[in-house]
Amino acid sequence: MKTKLFDYIERDNFVYNLSGVTKLLCFLLLSFAVMLTYDIRSVILILVFSFVMLHISGIKLRQVKLMMYYTLIFLVLNFVLTYLFAPQYGVEIYGTKHLLFTFNARYIVTQEQLLYQMTKFCKYAAVIPLGMLFLLTTNPSEFAASLNSIGVSYKLCYAFALTLRYFPDIITEYHEIALAQQSRGLDLSKKEKVTTRVSNTFHIMVPLIFSVLNRVEIISNAMDLRGFGKNKKRTWYARRPLKTSDIVSVSVCTAILVGTLLMAAFVNHGRFWNPFVYGWL
Repeated sequence: MKTKLFDYIERDNFVYNLSGVTKLLCFLLLSFAVMLTYDIRSVILILVFSFVMLHISGIKLRQVKLMMYYTLIFLVLNFVLTYLFAPQYGVEIYGTKHLLFTFNARYIVTQEQLLYQMTKFCKYAAVIPLGMLFLLTTNPSEFAASLNSIGVSYKLCYAFALTLRYFPDIITEYHEIALAQQSRGLDLSKKEKVTTRVSNTFHIMVPLIFSVLNRVEIISNAMDLRGFGKNKKRTWYARRPLKTSDIVSVSVCTAILVGTLLMAAFVNHGRFWNPFVYGWL
């Protein structure tokens, strides 16, 4: 059976057995660490850590292949556009200029610009696997229960759980409608022009929107019939208590964030690691 995008598949390993709150806190801590520094050494460390966790979780490549493709396209476009609009921004940041080669008076390539853009590239590349890890290893019901246990309104928790559960259903619905339309002669293959394929896609989106709205109405009516929202509190079947592994995981991610901040404050003297002034080591 083909694995669906964003689909949760139960597994028994270290990452899957962590609490939903733990995975959310770890994702936020590591994301803050990546966002707050431009030290490529720290960013690469977190990037390697995120891919190690993906491997430990047992997530298959086919589950994230499509997201990886889109991510790579985004990263390459961002890299190119950053250079086109600010080809000498790295020189402004680091205060030095080590020329590699020149295209013209505006577009020159320097070591400073390459370091800045590679750091930015790695920052995005480090955060996205963490997001995939959180989405694909977290049971929506268990995550909602964990959030509610730390004081978040159960209505918000339930809405978030429904959103996570609904992603695979929407994708499945899209493929079913696309196959139905193709059986009626709608061509979405590469044989057609791009403009024609875009136009034909609207024949899929319209029934998909109506299907989504119909499903939302069914779910809301079912929730109303069961008295959802009447009481201020509720119990959760999927609630998972915090374990030693949860505490250790949050502690490790906190240590990475603190270490990144200490590096910025006492070693790099700012958010940017400047090897052109302070040396490469």
